[in-house]
Amino acid sequence: MTDRSTAEIIVWDPLVRLFHWTLVIAFVLAYCTQSEWFEEIRDRLLSEEWLQTLHVWAGYTLAGLLLFRLLWGFVGPRYARFSDFVYGPREVLIYVKSVLTLRAPRHLGHNPAGGMMIIVLLLSLTITVAAGLMLYGADKGLGPLAGLLANSSDGAIDTFKELHEFFANFTVILVVGHLIGVVWESLLHRENLARAMITGRKRA
Repeated sequence: MTDRSTAEIIVWDPLVRLFHWTLVIAFVLAYCTQSEWFEEIRDRLLSEEWLQTLHVWAGYTLAGLLLFRLLWGFVGPRYARFSDFVYGPREVLIYVKSVLTLRAPRHLGHNPAGGMMIIVLLLSLTITVAAGLMLYGADKGLGPLAGLLANSSDGAIDTFKELHEFFANFTVILVVGHLIGVVWESLLHRENLARAMITGRKRA
């Protein structure tokens, strides 16, 4: 007879897992190829042309991943759907209070706070990518928006650049918050959530 305490079920489907880890790689690559924090290291390794190429293609990858996740949030399996993890503000606040008092109920899919974080992360990444495409078209005259923005003023270019950089950095802050939440929930419910996003399996 199977022990209910150790039995596992598939929660995260293969496409959600592939999306998650590909998104991580693409964002890290995009951020590190342009962020001032890594300027000294990367300049020793690659030319400016290579860095720009890597940054642009990482951005295109992010754009494709975000479009996929939007679609999968409506037609994917149960735990991948927005309807499973998008909660109202009141439910999110109640859940956060229960987390702080160490009484938060366990969820097989994303909990209310985690679901909110996912949505905010996706929105922040979307704005980052959109601003990056606008900057690429306005400043370089390249990319899918070049036809619309190639003759932009210096003021517009500066605005696109500031928007792109702000939301890229904001996304990093969100990622740190996401990681803290993953560790906290893993300890609270005594399960390895990072491992679950690799194997797809969680305790039933």
